[in-house]
Amino acid sequence: MAFLLSIQHTPKMTLQPFAVLNRPQKMRVPYELKQGQSRILHQLPSGLNMEVIVQKSSVKEKNPDEKKAPPLVFVHGSYHAAWCWAEHWLPFFSNSGFDCYALSLLGQGESDAPSGTVAGSLQTHAGDVADFIQRNLDLAPVLLGHSFGGLIIQYYIANMRNEPHSDMETLYPKLRGAVLVCSVPPSGNRGLVWRYLISKPVAAFKVTRSLAAKAFQTSLSLCRETFFSAIMEDNLVLRYQELMKESSRMPLFDLRKLNASLPVPKMTNCSTEILVLGAKDDFIVDAKGLREIGSFYDVSPICIEGVAHDMMLDCSWDKGANVIQSWLNGLSR
Repeated sequence: MAFLLSIQHTPKMTLQPFAVLNRPQKMRVPYELKQGQSRILHQLPSGLNMEVIVQKSSVKEKNPDEKKAPPLVFVHGSYHAAWCWAEHWLPFFSNSGFDCYALSLLGQGESDAPSGTVAGSLQTHAGDVADFIQRNLDLAPVLLGHSFGGLIIQYYIANMRNEPHSDMETLYPKLRGAVLVCSVPPSGNRGLVWRYLISKPVAAFKVTRSLAAKAFQTSLSLCRETFFSAIMEDNLVLRYQELMKESSRMPLFDLRKLNASLPVPKMTNCSTEILVLGAKDDFIVDAKGLREIGSFYDVSPICIEGVAHDMMLDCSWDKGANVIQSWLNGLSR
């Protein structure tokens, strides 16, 4: 069940079958939705609400018999929330004919926080994504995940089953495809950390200070170096820095337990089409990590020049979006 929380800049209010109007409330994260976007709260089986920013396709159907494009479901990583997709990629893909849904994982953005010290595990986060898909979408979606969001999607894929009507099918609905954007590899971030310690000790110190000690929240230069291109203007880095500060009320995972549960199991005979994207200027996921993901799914990863870890927010955000759009168009035919 989902509740419509607010609609911004929408000329006509249309309630979807799964949504009911709710009273406006003060937002935890000061992000103003763009034209055509709405915010709903999806109620999970636990009773907790998960924020979803929605932007439906702005392209009118010319031929009713034409195969409809799959919906896109976006999953963020640490220190982010649904807003990171709403900034550029939701408008881009809705204008390309796709219904878009950006989720805020529990404890992030406007989503409720569970009891305890961390937001969840790979299993619980993937289960929340699956619950939203199962209860709200009629067509098999394409899942897009960034950073640790990509690892959650890898867990989701590992728990799908190809056999029709299997017990797991209702738990993890089938996907039309998946896109892993600057994703943590299936073995986790331990290998990344050790490689940095050996080959780039200064970078390793900076990454640890930035993410583990949350120094990116107070240092403009470190925030830029961690997430964005060197040419990004100060005012944009400051804006995103403020949004990231407010986005995460608790860690996504207990990293010690997470690392003990990895690597992600490999799904045999995986029929899900997967696109693996990396960024040439990524300060967090290195080239070897990108190759590990490609090898795991037996696909050739694409590394995009001139963008950093936060590909969907960076100065050249359209580079990754265009690559994904081309891949999606191949799926839709």
